[in-house]
Amino acid sequence: MTDTPKNPFELMMSQAQEMAKAFNPALENFSPAEAMKGFEALWPTMPKEVMEMMFGNTVNKDGLDAKTRLLLTLAGLTMQGAQADSAVRQTVRHALEAGAKKQEIAEAIGQMSVFAGIPAMTRALNLAQEVMDDKGDDQT
Repeated sequence: MTDTPKNPFELMMSQAQEMAKAFNPALENFSPAEAMKGFEALWPTMPKEVMEMMFGNTVNKDGLDAKTRLLLTLAGLTMQGAQADSAVRQTVRHALEAGAKKQEIAEAIGQMSVFAGIPAMTRALNLAQEVMDDKGDDQT
């Protein structure tokens, strides 16, 4: 039995992997998911005051506050199937900084199960839980 790819996408990925190994043998064990987590660490969480100024109701006095906007963003990311791991984790981190409680984050994601489906909700909750576990139990 051969180890050849079964479809054009698998063939393309196999060729890309071989090319990466040819350029740098250390890339054989490269994990894009781990690389993205490292990249996320370079992007700081904005202070609540900055988020409120840029995204909240500082400019639009009768508008949504930063926390609500971030919860809506999290709902939207969940609706897309929670495919953008970094974006979900960053949004959760920023929502916590903007004053969202862990329960509010879980509810915003959970509400989307009706529209996005259980798999998308579960994926988003797992990503959010990673961030909330890192933050500790200081917020409920």
